Amino acid sequence: MSASTTDFQQTALAKVAPGTLLRAGLDRILLARTGALVVLGDAAEVLEICTGGFLIEAAFSPQKLFELAKMDGAIILSANGTRIVRANVHLVPDPRLVTTETGTRHRTAERVASSVDAVVVAVSEELSVISVYYRNHKQTLQPIPAVLSRASQALSTLERYRERFESVLSSLAPLELADQVTFRDVLFALQRGEMVRRIGAEIEGYLLELGTDGRLLALQSAEISLDFEERFDSLIFDFLGYSDPIEIEAVRDSLGSLSTDDVTDLRTFASWVARQAICEPLRSVSVDHGDLSSVALSSRGSRLLSSISRIPAPAVAALLDRYRSVAAIRLASEQELAALDEIGPDWARLIRESLGGSPIVAPLER
Repeated sequence: MSASTTDFQQTALAKVAPGTLLRAGLDRILLARTGALVVLGDAAEVLEICTGGFLIEAAFSPQKLFELAKMDGAIILSANGTRIVRANVHLVPDPRLVTTETGTRHRTAERVASSVDAVVVAVSEELSVISVYYRNHKQTLQPIPAVLSRASQALSTLERYRERFESVLSSLAPLELADQVTFRDVLFALQRGEMVRRIGAEIEGYLLELGTDGRLLALQSAEISLDFEERFDSLIFDFLGYSDPIEIEAVRDSLGSLSTDDVTDLRTFASWVARQAICEPLRSVSVDHGDLSSVALSSRGSRLLSSISRIPAPAVAALLDRYRSVAAIRLASEQELAALDEIGPDWARLIRESLGGSPIVAPLER
């Protein structure tokens, strides 16, 4: 999901979501089939394209919005929707602005939204639908039951993909301990994780549109996504060479800009990952020539160390700073680990017990 789409959801859809006073007023207008044109913003650039009308300057309420919508002109609200500024206003945006709409109210709404920094809402008198405009984005609000149905389906898909992601990580763990990870193994883990991220972002859009009607779905989504971001970021940290959280976030954002086809196509995705990575094995890899399974990667082990019960973050940081891979940590003696200031004998023993033994290396599930 692009940043502009997310901005539209957070800025525009959240203001007209069920549970807000504005949505209550819009629903009243829908039921009465009177139609309306509402602008959320009273900055100078908005007032410059307003002519006529009445100065209201009153606190917002759904009842007031409904009564004012009986007049033909537009209604100007404050940007946060808490105050009615003007009513029965004639809006005069630049007529040269391109619009794909046909009705007068919706053509005006699209032109106003593309010319000023304000959310514009058009309620169709004939079709009984609410259309939200912000900059170059438009969304027609669907009936709540339809949105709930799509959100529930997406939630089921998210749960399946999260289970698949965790399954891939479980298969990756013994390979990390044995220092037998390949580039292909990491790609499969990143692919599954990115699909979880994309489905989660889609659900966030549904939840914004649902407002208070999506509270139960929001709780379910939060439970399914618990600690996912940390585990996904650990893949970037462990295998692509990044340590700075800001850099890891930048890689994650860049990954989100790829198309779904680019993510699911292994060769295309591998080329992108190789270009993004700063660790030596991947900086020189040629994806177009050679088997991805022939490129060996060593895990730094942040995810495995963090999964050790009760181990504090400073101890994990000390190990990652001292050793270059989880395999090197595993080879270190208990005395060597205990010598680190943040570790000590008790944590050293727990680390050795958690990472010790001969790992059973199973083939990574595809």
